[in-house]
Amino acid sequence: MFELHHLSALEQGEWLRRGEVRPRELVEHYLERIERLNPRVGALTVVEAERALARADELERLGARSAPLWGIPLADKELVRRSGQRTTFGSRLLAEHVPTESDELVEHLDAAGAISLGATAAPEFGLPSYTESRVAPPARTPYDLGRGAGGSSGGAAAAVAAGLLPIAPGSDGGGSIRIPAAACGLVGLKPSRGRVPAGSGLEHLAGLVVAGPIARTVADAALLLDALIAAAPWPFATRAPVDPPLASGRDHPHTGPLLGAAVRGEGRFQLGVTTSSPWEADTALTISPEARWALDEAVAGFAALGHGLDDLTLDPEPDYGPTFRTIWKASAAGIPAHTEAELALLEPLTAWLVREGRALPASQLAEALAWLAGFERRFIAQLTGLDAVLTPALALTPRPLGWYDPHDAERNFTQQVQYTPWTSMVNVAGLPALTLPVGLTPDHLPEPGLPMGVQLIGRPGGEATLLALGAQWERARGTARIHPPQW
Repeated sequence: MFELHHLSALEQGEWLRRGEVRPRELVEHYLERIERLNPRVGALTVVEAERALARADELERLGARSAPLWGIPLADKELVRRSGQRTTFGSRLLAEHVPTESDELVEHLDAAGAISLGATAAPEFGLPSYTESRVAPPARTPYDLGRGAGGSSGGAAAAVAAGLLPIAPGSDGGGSIRIPAAACGLVGLKPSRGRVPAGSGLEHLAGLVVAGPIARTVADAALLLDALIAAAPWPFATRAPVDPPLASGRDHPHTGPLLGAAVRGEGRFQLGVTTSSPWEADTALTISPEARWALDEAVAGFAALGHGLDDLTLDPEPDYGPTFRTIWKASAAGIPAHTEAELALLEPLTAWLVREGRALPASQLAEALAWLAGFERRFIAQLTGLDAVLTPALALTPRPLGWYDPHDAERNFTQQVQYTPWTSMVNVAGLPALTLPVGLTPDHLPEPGLPMGVQLIGRPGGEATLLALGAQWERARGTARIHPPQW
């Protein structure tokens, strides 16, 4: 039986503009699904039903149907402030925090015509790559409710995968869009540093954290990314270059909004294929049979589509692990917990990071920032002659709930690296990257029936190339038609 959530976000927008569905009707549909399914999935921590319905009625009265997200429901990540909406940042420290001002990202989504239904779950201050906080139930991948949805945009991915939202904004400082997208069988796009004005990365330590979309289809991801870019009311002084020439020297076949690249899916590209990670010198890594299967499927699939593929081995970076750890600790130093009573409200991992970050000498932080800037240049130089790089999305299947050590911070961090060894290097280099679902693992593998994906890393400003590749893959593989039981 057909239901409204079976439509893509792009199709929902078309129905709304034609008047075939009203904003209130669409909001009511998703609110009903959230009430029924969210307690088992743990995707949303705040549901603002009355506010969302009032917003839907207001949009219909005002018209302005040309806004790119007019009438489309979504939800704010719990790390983003919306005035008057409880925003805990995934922490007991701020369990009752209600901001009086909204962040720019929220304002831009509103300007694009979207309707927020509430907030999606995130781990404490977005620091871990899994969404299991002490202030809310864990976010679960809808494909196996005993496993986590990843993080830190875990609630957003769980909501989209389960059909509780058509699309969702996320943020990514070390893989926090791509990890949950892969764990939930979705498309996740980390934009280039500077591409999204309200989440450029430039305001964060080492420029790591950027805003981007989580979606069921490549076109839906492009729709949301275009909206986040276009809603900014100022010139794009900090935006990444748009559609640079291809590695072959040819001009890019796409110009204009990124949605065009995602819909047309044109072009033949040169891809590098690697399982190299800068964490290799620091952490013992194992690629599971499921991750290897996903990569092999993608290599064969892109070759069949006519793309060139070359093996790529990245240069070793023995200082990457210690340096990235320094930044991770330093990023926690500003968390507003100053007394012992406040620190006691934090989870053990976060409290350890806060103390470690505040004890760092300024000279060590300065050296780490300089080293990462050098890594960015070295990493990008290795992409010469390539339009994109293909890696596994995750090294392991979605992790069982409770798998991460809640008390030993060093071991916890090692576990996170072992799960996600190919994501943080993209943030350090400021590059765009796209997670694509490959499908559910087949029965002959040790862990069948679980979503696995691959990652495409682009050149600076190369989102159009990634979206074109993603569209071709999606058409050939039929991944948009794979859904969990809640669908």
